[in-house]
Amino acid sequence: MADGLIEALRYPPMQKAALACILCGASCSMLSVFVVLMRMPLIGVSMSHAAFAGAVFGMLFRANPFVSGLVACLLTAAALGPLSDRSDLAPENILGIMFSFLTGLAFLGMGILTRTKADALNLMWGNLLTLANRDVAILVAVTAAPAVFIPVFFKEIRAVLFNRRLAVSSGVPGKGIYYALLFMSGAVVSANLASVGGLLIFALLVQPGATALQLTYNLKIFFVISIAAGVGACVVGLAVSYYFDLPSGASVVLAATTIFAVSYALSPKRRRAGKTTR
Repeated sequence: MADGLIEALRYPPMQKAALACILCGASCSMLSVFVVLMRMPLIGVSMSHAAFAGAVFGMLFRANPFVSGLVACLLTAAALGPLSDRSDLAPENILGIMFSFLTGLAFLGMGILTRTKADALNLMWGNLLTLANRDVAILVAVTAAPAVFIPVFFKEIRAVLFNRRLAVSSGVPGKGIYYALLFMSGAVVSANLASVGGLLIFALLVQPGATALQLTYNLKIFFVISIAAGVGACVVGLAVSYYFDLPSGASVVLAATTIFAVSYALSPKRRRAGKTTR
């Protein structure tokens, strides 16, 4: 089986798919740390549906789906930030409302779309094996953003994750860090529409971080485990989809879920908590 996959990697489409796997897993996993530790998983859901809705409406108006999806994500991020800062509603309620609105908008666009819906369905489910060179180039760019941002602002990020209000009162630009993460989430989700799909990408913004949460308290190790889990899920998902002719996006998400289930079963933190309660 391994020999067959190595043989397949000699072909350009599989090479692009493999590179996209690594980039998709790494970019989503880095942001997954924030989504999980800030306890806002609906950010991933809202962003994925915003990207999908924007891409569908971009197709309606003959625009580039990535650009329209990115614009929709950035507008959503720009709305989420002030709403979560100023509104009396809890952040999860705001995200739930945004999610419902964006889901309705996405399927409204699908209903209006009169030409073939095959392209729109590809954006919904994703396909790693049909990526263009442009898609891979975009993935490189959006993966580089958090890869540079996180090491440069690691101390500030750690303070925000510990307590956002306390970090702000200590002089840390908490709002700037938070908004930067929102905008990077939008860019990452938009870039991965073609690879994993708008309705599945949110899983990669939650499950790698949730996997790391089971295994460590150290933030640096947290990032390493999350990235390893995300990239591993994408690579395994690609291999499964190639051998069994299955949708690649769904295979990646199922692989990520399996990795999380294993980490949860083997979690030393959960075992320690179980002994404490006895």
